[in-house]
Amino acid sequence: MNKNTNDCPDSNPKVAVIIVTHNSERHIHKCMECLLSQTSYPEQIIIVDSGSKDCEYLQQYAALKGVNLTTGNIDIGFCRGNNLGLTRVNKDIDYVLFLNPDAFAMPSFIQKASMFMENESNGRCGALTGTTWGYSIEKNAPTGLYDTTGVFRSWWGRWYDRGQGEVRNPQKYTTAEQIPAICGAVYFCRNAAIKDVMLRSACVNQECELFDTRFYMYKEDIDLSLRLKKRGWELMFVPEVVAFHCRGWNPDRKTMPKKMRMHSATNELRIQWKHKSPIPLLYSFFKYCAVKYLNI
Repeated sequence: MNKNTNDCPDSNPKVAVIIVTHNSERHIHKCMECLLSQTSYPEQIIIVDSGSKDCEYLQQYAALKGVNLTTGNIDIGFCRGNNLGLTRVNKDIDYVLFLNPDAFAMPSFIQKASMFMENESNGRCGALTGTTWGYSIEKNAPTGLYDTTGVFRSWWGRWYDRGQGEVRNPQKYTTAEQIPAICGAVYFCRNAAIKDVMLRSACVNQECELFDTRFYMYKEDIDLSLRLKKRGWELMFVPEVVAFHCRGWNPDRKTMPKKMRMHSATNELRIQWKHKSPIPLLYSFFKYCAVKYLNI
């Protein structure tokens, strides 16, 4: 696997960006501002709203060239929202960037990600992510902390974002490498890989799902990552591909609504069962019980 984003053939790959919004007024302007400032402009920006109270804040983008806006009154969730967005992707698109509305891509993000993918040596790279830094929307400034450099799993089954909450260290996370999974906030995927891992059993009217809608939200990115790897695709961390993400770190899990913790615990258990991981399955079962019955 070639580690250089600059050593690649001269090409102009086509990129589509899919953003699923839900009451995202605080973040979407900066997210779009960053996309419109890309050195390699995306062919499509597809915004799918999932039940915002008032979609008026999105209308300003509807008239922009290449922007496709879909709104609705129902909160369909992150998975269904992205699946719906995929149905709007042009057939000649080479890459799809799944981007959270609270994630901001640096101007060179798409260009560097595409260049890495276009290198013939990286032909089996199905998806990549880069160095994602924390960002405070309140201060409108980076936090100086890592958000994610890839998703990893402990031997007993705990999935976590590597580096999350750590202070910036120029000596760490500087080399391109294969990783176990990618955080869904910033997920750059080869369209050929997407087509390869579509859930055929979920096909309705000849349309298939990429994200397993049983997950609704949380851990769906890990499930997709594992499916890609099972099909022989590589997942890469490419440090020079940079973005920011407005995610905080709160050590007290009880401050998170129980409904959200249950979504996370249930989906983690589903992943361990689905992908045949015995010890992690046991860990996730006890975690699920702890959340459901002890409210931990």
